[in-house]
Amino acid sequence: MGLMNNRKIKLWLQASAVAAVLSVVALNSGCVVAAAGAAAGAGTVAWVEGKLVVTLDSPYNNVVRAADAAIAQLQFFKLGEERDDLTATLTARTAEDKKVTIELKRQADHMTKVEVRVGDFGDKAVEQAIFDKIRANL
Repeated sequence: MGLMNNRKIKLWLQASAVAAVLSVVALNSGCVVAAAGAAAGAGTVAWVEGKLVVTLDSPYNNVVRAADAAIAQLQFFKLGEERDDLTATLTARTAEDKKVTIELKRQADHMTKVEVRVGDFGDKAVEQAIFDKIRANL
């Protein structure tokens, strides 16, 4: 009887430890809303705090050109661009007058982090459409 109780206690402690770790991960992950599988040439696509975040397996300058082309192809009104050799921020407005911000960060020679936010709280459908255009332009 004692051996059975020890096993139950051990299993309960293990399950409790796993639950605690998962809770901490969930709380520390920010507002991760969704994560999709890896796209061709892309890492995991996630929505974090209302914006789409992905790392592309593509050189920084190519991704900047692709993002600029995506803005034109989607017929957004381009407001501006700030750029250096490591980061770029492209801003535009949709026909519905929602602000679009595309932030690009060079991670390595062939790795670029892309963050897309539409409006103040994000718009998954539009953010995904912008990302799809960027990826198609690479």
